[in-house]
Amino acid sequence: MSRFIGRHVVVTGASSGIGREIANRLASEGARVSLLARRLDRLEEAAAELRSAGGQGAAFACDITDKASVDTAFDRAVTAFGPIHAIVAASGIGGPNRVPSDPAGPTDRFDAILQTNVYGTYNTLRAAEARLADGPDTRHFVVISSVLARFGVPGYTGYCTSKAALLGMVRAFALELAGQNVQVNAICPGWVDTEMAWEGLDGMAAAMGVTRQKAHDIAMRAVPLGRMGQPAHVAGMIAWLLSPDATGVTGQTLDMNGGAWM
Repeated sequence: MSRFIGRHVVVTGASSGIGREIANRLASEGARVSLLARRLDRLEEAAAELRSAGGQGAAFACDITDKASVDTAFDRAVTAFGPIHAIVAASGIGGPNRVPSDPAGPTDRFDAILQTNVYGTYNTLRAAEARLADGPDTRHFVVISSVLARFGVPGYTGYCTSKAALLGMVRAFALELAGQNVQVNAICPGWVDTEMAWEGLDGMAAAMGVTRQKAHDIAMRAVPLGRMGQPAHVAGMIAWLLSPDATGVTGQTLDMNGGAWM
């Protein structure tokens, strides 16, 4: 398919995991993709992979918690590929609030998690808004939230808070931008087979004194379908949201978490 020829899509968090797969999928359908993340080396690797498959893409490093860094990266992206037709905000950090980092005791990561997941996402959406392609064709904002926006998990206060906040942000942006024919939506994945997910399972395993595989099996008991999702599944949902088939879908949160939230 070539549904996105002529469209410029910015994907944050595109150096790995879900973001990288989204960038690959959209490029495979003809989009010009700007890949954003902090680590330029991994970004360049992701962009090279995308181009080797025949896609158009370029890497622009930035720290989404730093508004000036975001604006610079978006300006470079627009110079390379023109005004923006869609932004997929997939950058984020996870993990528990408290991680034993020194003998003095645990360090609370609440501020760091919110700075990245909430403030960073807001920075990227505002940067995209300021550089949108002209209508009347539909433009799109999509935010990657999490099933942990739907329910609490002990020890993950910062992550749950940040991902729930994104759903309110999406609804407000949807109302703000509806008059410009911009559709704004969120996706709540559950367990997805990524480096971040396995880091979480390793933490579970260590806390419970079990193997990584045992922690995986325990986690999957809470998923009715009994399995992890794949980054490609999330990328497919993004491609649908950005397509004409999703016309009129805005201000919504789409759950794709194996039935963990119903």
